[in-house]
Amino acid sequence: MVIGYLSVGSNLGNRKKNIKLAVEKINALKGTKIIKASKLFESLSCGGPAGQPNYLNAALRISTNFSPLTLLKKLKKIEKEIGRISTVRFGPRVIDLDILLYGDRLIRNQALTIPHPRMFSRDFVIKPLTEVL
Repeated sequence: MVIGYLSVGSNLGNRKKNIKLAVEKINALKGTKIIKASKLFESLSCGGPAGQPNYLNAALRISTNFSPLTLLKKLKKIEKEIGRISTVRFGPRVIDLDILLYGDRLIRNQALTIPHPRMFSRDFVIKPLTEVL
């Protein structure tokens, strides 16, 4: 099992419900268990089109047997199941799931970069992350 950290965010629809559903689906993945979840933090949208609704964000500490790429695929599937539709970069979304850290691994390829490349410059990621470290 590897300890990993995820970011969860939503700014469309019932944000709390979207995050709760994502957390339930992540915890239901065979081979993955949520160890700790942060409280919810509200933040302004960062980048993307102007006028977006505020986000709710949280962080999760998980243990997983999945490889980083398999975990990413599972998270993208959960996003689609909850109703995420790809539009513009940094646009509004029903749910956004990102891998922030995966053990002590450093990964940089077309599909995935770990640590998440923008996590250290975003309070809406760092604040919840510090609660679950």
